[in-house]
Amino acid sequence: MLIKNIMKKFFKVTDLPEVLSLSGRFEALGVEKTPTHEATGRILGEDIKSDVNLPDFARSTMDGYATHAADTFGASQGNPAILTVKGAVSMGRTPDFSIQPGEAAKISTGGMLPESADSVVMIEYSEIIDETTIEVFKAVAPGDHSIAKGEDFKKGESVLFRGQRLRPQDVGVLAAFGKQMAPVYKKPEVAIISTGDEIVSPEETPGPGQIRDINTYTLAGMIIKAGGIPKIMGIVPDSFSDIREKCLRAFDEADMALISGGSSVGARDYTVDAISSMPESEILVHGISISPGKPTILAAVGKKPFWGLPGHVASAMVVFDRVVRPFLEHIGGLAPEFKKQRRILARLSRNISSAQGRVDYVRVRLENRDGVLVAEPLLGKSGLINTMVKANALLEIGINTEGLDKGAMVETMAL
Repeated sequence: MLIKNIMKKFFKVTDLPEVLSLSGRFEALGVEKTPTHEATGRILGEDIKSDVNLPDFARSTMDGYATHAADTFGASQGNPAILTVKGAVSMGRTPDFSIQPGEAAKISTGGMLPESADSVVMIEYSEIIDETTIEVFKAVAPGDHSIAKGEDFKKGESVLFRGQRLRPQDVGVLAAFGKQMAPVYKKPEVAIISTGDEIVSPEETPGPGQIRDINTYTLAGMIIKAGGIPKIMGIVPDSFSDIREKCLRAFDEADMALISGGSSVGARDYTVDAISSMPESEILVHGISISPGKPTILAAVGKKPFWGLPGHVASAMVVFDRVVRPFLEHIGGLAPEFKKQRRILARLSRNISSAQGRVDYVRVRLENRDGVLVAEPLLGKSGLINTMVKANALLEIGINTEGLDKGAMVETMAL
């Protein structure tokens, strides 16, 4: 009776925006240093400003001649500009001479422009007359075929920002500023617990009434994709003591825990009771107004989020993508302004019904049909994985929407 009363008390559906707002209860992890060449995909832990001009000298972007642009104005095949070659620029060296009006210096790509030179004439548009004289057949403007000092980034300019996910080009700019180690947030370690007497590991042959554990592997993949580190805790039978023991271990070893199965109201479901019995635990949510995934649990155990996910594979994956992932990204340091998911407009291929009072997530396959991007709904029970295998996007139907009509333009979210 006590267990039933506890479950009835907690199974109160919460709207999705309210659930997502609870991420603020949990703190981002600390910052560590990682080799810059390994930092792609990591979350930057501090703002980066340019401590020097980049580049810190004017340089050529072409092979040719450094010159004053004004000396080439009006130059053409029929009326070439005649310039005196002052010398040649050595690569990796500062020129020990300057360019005066009417003069030029031979230069290679990447070479430092001599003092007072403001442009480069491409070698294709020049011809050597003798050892000290060239003809130029095409005019250049100031800045042509060269990069000015500080043109990439000026000293003191903001370059990268705390909370952004580093891309290869971001890692490149860290290297450009001489940073061999990148300050990044620690990757959250996420414990995965599968519950159920009917669940067996993939290497086993299921007996009557048994199924292989899928959720551990789908969730592990989604954790990795979201920037976390999965910690596989194994399969636990439907036993309060066994589930509680695994939860306590997860609390000690991970920054977040996912328990799949055992989140619905039933005599054999002990997830809520096991989490509630842990020190410093508080059930924040038991039930979210979404489909699939209504019986999802969110708890705070100490300063760590604990999730009870539905046992059905499609439900667990949808809940992770739409609800859990934002929490994982939050504790992993990803700033709100960088939390973007690619959204794609497509034309709906058929009518879809929906119940008011909940947000429905429909698995869809985006296909190009005669030049039009079409969203084909993949309808199926949440205990089947085939819809997730075939889908490449999710379609969200709002809480106050009674379905969508065939032919409507809809916004989908890439999976």
